[in-house]
Amino acid sequence: MKNANKSSSHAVFNLKLHIIFVTKYRRKTLTPELLDYLKEAFADCLSAWRCKLVEFGGDHVHLLADIHPALDISILINNLKTASARRARNRFADHLAAFYKKPLFWHRAYFVGSVGGATLETVRAYVDAQGTEEHARQSEAKRKAKPSA
Repeated sequence: MKNANKSSSHAVFNLKLHIIFVTKYRRKTLTPELLDYLKEAFADCLSAWRCKLVEFGGDHVHLLADIHPALDISILINNLKTASARRARNRFADHLAAFYKKPLFWHRAYFVGSVGGATLETVRAYVDAQGTEEHARQSEAKRKAKPSA
């Protein structure tokens, strides 16, 4: 399995966020063509923030984003919503005019949650085991099992 960790000069990280946006008034504005366009818009915007779009989909917009640790999440979310709404309103003006009289698109609320490869219980057990004799024994066994370079 490929190591998904990334590194910068002072950090090793693997941060993923599940982000959900819904349209203003939950109107059914998202056509397949508009969703395809939004996928590109989100990928471009995330790339500019040193992030990556991992997955995209849903009847409202679900993003799985790989992010950089230096980000302020609320600013990233605001930028994603603003940039994608502006692009969508420009590209699909006629389609969206049937749903909104004003230049609206996203509801102001959103969901964001961290996503990881381990369950919360696994991480809790790992943290609880730190500093125990069993942890020291396992670490020593791993160190001895590694071939010398």
